[in-house]
Amino acid sequence: MHCDVTCLWFARRRLWHPERPQRRAPEHHERSHVDLRRPPVASPPPQDIAAERRHRIFAIMAASSGNLVEWFDFYVYAFAALYFAPAFFPQSDPTAQLLNTAGVFAAGFLMRPIGGWLFGRIADRLGRKTSMLLSVMMMCAGSLVIACLPTYAQIGMWAPFLLLVCRLFQGLSVGGEYGTTATYMSEVALKGRRGFYSSFQYVTLIGGQLLAVLTLVVLEHLLSEAELKAWGWRIPFVLGAVAAVVALLLRRTLHETQSAAARADAEAGSVIGLLRHHRAAFLTVLGYTAGGSLFFYTFTTYMQKYLVNTVHLPIRTASYVMTGALFVYMCLQPAFGALSDRIGRRTCMLLFGSLGAVATVPILTALQRTTSPVTAFLLILAALAIVSLYTSISGIVKAEMFPPEVRALGVGLAYAVANAIFGGSAEYVALALKSLGHETSFFWYVSAMMVVTALVSLRLPRQPSYLQHDP
Repeated sequence: MHCDVTCLWFARRRLWHPERPQRRAPEHHERSHVDLRRPPVASPPPQDIAAERRHRIFAIMAASSGNLVEWFDFYVYAFAALYFAPAFFPQSDPTAQLLNTAGVFAAGFLMRPIGGWLFGRIADRLGRKTSMLLSVMMMCAGSLVIACLPTYAQIGMWAPFLLLVCRLFQGLSVGGEYGTTATYMSEVALKGRRGFYSSFQYVTLIGGQLLAVLTLVVLEHLLSEAELKAWGWRIPFVLGAVAAVVALLLRRTLHETQSAAARADAEAGSVIGLLRHHRAAFLTVLGYTAGGSLFFYTFTTYMQKYLVNTVHLPIRTASYVMTGALFVYMCLQPAFGALSDRIGRRTCMLLFGSLGAVATVPILTALQRTTSPVTAFLLILAALAIVSLYTSISGIVKAEMFPPEVRALGVGLAYAVANAIFGGSAEYVALALKSLGHETSFFWYVSAMMVVTALVSLRLPRQPSYLQHDP
């Protein structure tokens, strides 16, 4: 009788399968391992699971909103440089003007390692939320000051100097934004779909670029080129500062993902602890980020200038081409992130390095020779599809390499160093080589860095080192 009741209990719970060998029924003198008086552990109700999913999705959206604003503010400079360069660097040669503005753009990148260290330390010791709030406030202040800067004609050399100071301030902010946001979104994403959810970091990063381009497209329709060069270029910076306030309010609603124990760890946010215990992981992230950043900035921020200076498309046509390409690129991110959940981050990174090494020179050479905006669009889109293998998982593939007490620092510092050296210098190197008459050398430089990325990606573990067992 005791056995019959036990089997009936298991059958009702769908834990007993008739096709499996049955256990020997306990004798009367044995104690059964099944306690009929204790109810089984119940799974969370479906409504609780749905509520948790909604909560996490909202957290990702709120974190992403600040990311979008930060990158909008940062990229507005790159895209508006075509109009405000004469106001700060009054030289007759357009390439020389762009070279000067590109130098200031690169200087902003050089602050990223400091920002990666500073905000990574804050995030690991005081919490991810605190770090994200501080970074978006700093970006807001930098954009507002740029919008109000007097020109070279008004204050002379002080104009480019103050522009440089503002870019350094923004570079510090962006250097901290990436690592903290990547860490937060990786920690808050659902297990088994972390690639998909964390891909929205680059959806908003690209969305920031796209909004910057769209803003210029709208202004180009509403204002003449003379008006844009005189005062219209200031409008995007004002919009960015206002949007940052909205992002700040959304981020204040976020909950903290880092435990108190991790924040209290003696080596939390410590560079010494990071390099002592996780040097190999740090160097691996540094290696593939170098190639990924160079490829990304070549076909995004620099590409608009390439279309104008080398392909000789009109400025407005170049803006249309980049707007369409960036929009499709943004939509590709969740698909490639979901792909990484199925085939693994390591496979995606190896595909990215290999395809990038093979395709870079042919794509840039074909762009150099084309006169069709449609052909240019398709070639750029092919390159952006390749880089999606990296950008869609950029945050999670780094976060899975570090434990929580140094995760934001490890992700942010490694990314910022590689990004500053290779990503921030991309358009400066490209323009410098063009001015020397060796533009095609830049093509081979990018291709060589993609070979490095493929080789370094071989060091990635087949199974993530961390976050694997987190809910």
